[in-house]
Amino acid sequence: MKNLCERRPCRIWRGLCLLVVVGGSLLSAPSSARAQVTEEDQAVDAAITRAIAFLASEQQPSGAWRTDSFGESTAATSLAVMSFLAAGYLPGEPPYGEQIERGIQWVLQHQEANGMLVHRRSHGPMYSHGISALMLAEVVGMVDRSDAVAVRSGLERSIRLILESQAVAKDVRHAGGWRYQTGSRDSDLSVTGWQLLALRAAKDVGCDVPAEAIDRAVAYVKRCSVRDNRGFGYQPGSGQTPTLTGTGITCLEVCGVHDSPEAVGGAEWLLDHPLTLKTNYFYYGAYYSGVGMFKMGGRYARASRDNLVDLLLPTQEPDGSWRARQGSERGAGRIYATSMAVLALAVEYRYLPIYQR
Repeated sequence: MKNLCERRPCRIWRGLCLLVVVGGSLLSAPSSARAQVTEEDQAVDAAITRAIAFLASEQQPSGAWRTDSFGESTAATSLAVMSFLAAGYLPGEPPYGEQIERGIQWVLQHQEANGMLVHRRSHGPMYSHGISALMLAEVVGMVDRSDAVAVRSGLERSIRLILESQAVAKDVRHAGGWRYQTGSRDSDLSVTGWQLLALRAAKDVGCDVPAEAIDRAVAYVKRCSVRDNRGFGYQPGSGQTPTLTGTGITCLEVCGVHDSPEAVGGAEWLLDHPLTLKTNYFYYGAYYSGVGMFKMGGRYARASRDNLVDLLLPTQEPDGSWRARQGSERGAGRIYATSMAVLALAVEYRYLPIYQR
């Protein structure tokens, strides 16, 4: 198998461009700086290569991937599939194309009559649903033509359910968002993030997603911004956290609300309160802060990347996995933690459509 650097000539060009921005000119940049950038890129690529090999080794005979708490899972399977895509691997193409296809098919096989994408329901099925709907939206343009009809049909049904759930009557504080159940009458930013990313990605591939639905969700996300736009909280009125601040920034940037006061204020707050290994829901935060700050660009993107590299590379296990060590993330297991780490580290590759600036 070719290594990731060999398959990504555009990464070399992006590294050279960064040196021009930081050093003034490529020729004037010290040789040690050039070597440092190259070594860091190579280290990230190597970490992703090991993680992908680990994920491939953990796929179940059914085609699914597991969580420790709930067994085979549409969410874990969808996160694993998106990890392969984010690392530059495609359905149907070696070395992992067959595994990607089997994962997609397993998720579609577990779509319920109402469009819900979930297996062995937990207390919050909308988490699994939003993650899996996002995966289908990301992959629909990559699968073979013979599979595209089934993927698009599953995607459209899943998006219809998200829209129906958003339309449930709620008070103004919670309107426009989502929570654990399709009929929930309140909302939270954590669940809302996945549904909104799925809607945005589905709209980008031609699904019928009313602009009003995006606008209402964006308004809810903004209500989760704390006073003076210093980050985002779980619900309107909650205190900010690094994980949810990354979520809020990502939602606004993905939806085209660029450089909003809420996103800029949140990014500034994250510079002063960066993600740490002790952050609650660290891997969730690594994904969302990685994507959100990347989309903000400039010094926000550089600071986030440096922080994630410093946190994730030394904590990768010898077998290529990452392991959540605190809170409820421990129950999600290594597939979840590894997938989220890959999705965070691979954002600069821009292979997933949702990563495009």
